[in-house]
Amino acid sequence: MRAWLADRIRDVLYAFFVGLATPVIWALFRLSVRGRIPPRGIVVAPHRSYWDIPILCVAFGPHRRIVFLARHGLLRNPAFAPFVWGFAVVIHREDFSVGDFRKTRAAAKRARWLGIFPEGTTRPGAKPKPGAVRFAEQLGLPFIPVRLVARGPYPPRPRWRFPKVEVRIGEPFTVADLAGDLPPDLPRPERYRLLAQRLMDRVLSL
Repeated sequence: MRAWLADRIRDVLYAFFVGLATPVIWALFRLSVRGRIPPRGIVVAPHRSYWDIPILCVAFGPHRRIVFLARHGLLRNPAFAPFVWGFAVVIHREDFSVGDFRKTRAAAKRARWLGIFPEGTTRPGAKPKPGAVRFAEQLGLPFIPVRLVARGPYPPRPRWRFPKVEVRIGEPFTVADLAGDLPPDLPRPERYRLLAQRLMDRVLSL
């Protein structure tokens, strides 16, 4: 009962904050959204800027709460910490534990959309990590690929106009769809590396 009530409070607060952000995001980025939002799944997108999260939230709408996975280090930032505690699942990315997985699984059961940035960082050139693939396998959820396409410099720099952004939402797919032609005897690390790269290739092809 307590967890249910806490989630309903989060739903209301999430809708409030996304509702406040919506006119700002639409005005700054002249946002457009293409594609259908599936009823459940793991939202995966390239991570290029801290603007990615509010843009995704606004694109999905105030009543479709995305629960993002956030690394523990973000709690050290006083600007982000309240939102991380309130609306994300905090994990120790470099020392992922059974407890981290249980928290993520519990969140996935209560929320219909789990948000993961496979690279885990906004640093250009970072390779995708296998975490999203492992979660999709163990939680039995499909991927919802999303790509933010900016018509100009992104992340935005201090200039008089932000870039126009189109949010492209692709058709959902599963780990089995990614793994179709992989040899069954591949070592696990290599299998997950290839699956993570194929996942990002799918997203970037939108």
